[in-house]
Amino acid sequence: MFPIRLGVLVFLSERLAAVPEVASEATARQRRRGAALLLSMGLLGGCATSVAATRVETEAKTAPQTAPAPATAATAAPAVDSNLLPGMPLPLDPNNLYAADGPGMLAPFLRDVTPRVYVPNSRGHTVDVIDPATGKIIQSIDVGINPQHVVPSWDMRTLWVNNDKGNSLTPIDALTGLVGAPVPVHDPYNLYFTPDGKSAVVMASEDRQIVFRDPHTMAIQSTLPVACDGVNHADFSPDGKYMIVTCEFTGELLKVDVVNHTLLGTLMLDKGAMPQDIKIAPDGKVWYVADMMRNGIYTLDGDNFKVTGFIPTGKATHGLFISRDAKLMYISNRGEGSISTFDLATQKLIGKWFIPGGGSPDMGGLNVDGDIMWVSGRYNSVVYEIDLKNWKLLAKIPVGAQPHGLCVWPQPGRYSLGHTGVMR
Repeated sequence: MFPIRLGVLVFLSERLAAVPEVASEATARQRRRGAALLLSMGLLGGCATSVAATRVETEAKTAPQTAPAPATAATAAPAVDSNLLPGMPLPLDPNNLYAADGPGMLAPFLRDVTPRVYVPNSRGHTVDVIDPATGKIIQSIDVGINPQHVVPSWDMRTLWVNNDKGNSLTPIDALTGLVGAPVPVHDPYNLYFTPDGKSAVVMASEDRQIVFRDPHTMAIQSTLPVACDGVNHADFSPDGKYMIVTCEFTGELLKVDVVNHTLLGTLMLDKGAMPQDIKIAPDGKVWYVADMMRNGIYTLDGDNFKVTGFIPTGKATHGLFISRDAKLMYISNRGEGSISTFDLATQKLIGKWFIPGGGSPDMGGLNVDGDIMWVSGRYNSVVYEIDLKNWKLLAKIPVGAQPHGLCVWPQPGRYSLGHTGVMR
């Protein structure tokens, strides 16, 4: 992706057919804020009214008017292994997909970035920015309606805010924190990037589509209609050639060909299943799928696309987080206010910690060193700061309504696969 340059900020508007008078007002408001944006670190004010937008038929041709030349990840070299997705960076360690994500392993251009925690408040139109050094909110950025996730771009130079009901992506410069002009994108519930950096992958949940887009302009490359409801989380195979996607509302998994943008298969889970986050094991042999209704994690053989087991973890299992040493996986159980610890070598649960006073831990990430977890309290309007070494709640920070896919920034790694920081 690219840094957002102040001189080329152009506000783009969408047609909001359901409530046209609100659309006109919102567009005018965006333009009035244009001058202020050039001098500020963010956007202030905004309308919290939820509106339904019609799809802009010319969206594929809509893009920022001046798009800087694409950048590459700091240490990513072109792949020469013919078994890998062409253009995908060679793995540092074939037995550890997360070998580049160790403590302190920041890309050189990120080493001077001041740490921040970006919190999208999904029941509104703001992203709260927390200074982890003080635990204080230092900025509230006005974005589009219903922001769901804050997603690092493949080259780690842009943080994209997924404004699902606002039908836009708001770019934040990952080095400076400057906020750019929103880019029209329909139904961007979640966002990923292919391992070769050639495509952004928008999970259009209500549209029942997986949309491949240019990772810099967000122009549509191709659209994959899907029969399932609620496409949401995803992860990629070790060779980068396929991805597995969860469909939370119909209890299905999809296997998608990354090269040809086609559907390879559909796998139905148990009756009543509601799959959420998905992560591949460091050795690439096992996939883990959190299920909010089954209260645990499925184990999956990705190559053969079949379920191999199920492990109970806690009520309303939701988020999966790999430790910096790639030995553990932390699991958020949103319905009981707990975090489970899973040993990836033995595939066994080795502990469970409950948030004092209860809570609703959802999505988040680890700090650079991997000893602190930041996770949103989805139904408590707070963010939790958790000491993973001593299992202690360090802070419970009030934020906006229904905080969701927060992003801890910067993150170790050579490139980002998206979501709130799936780094390789």
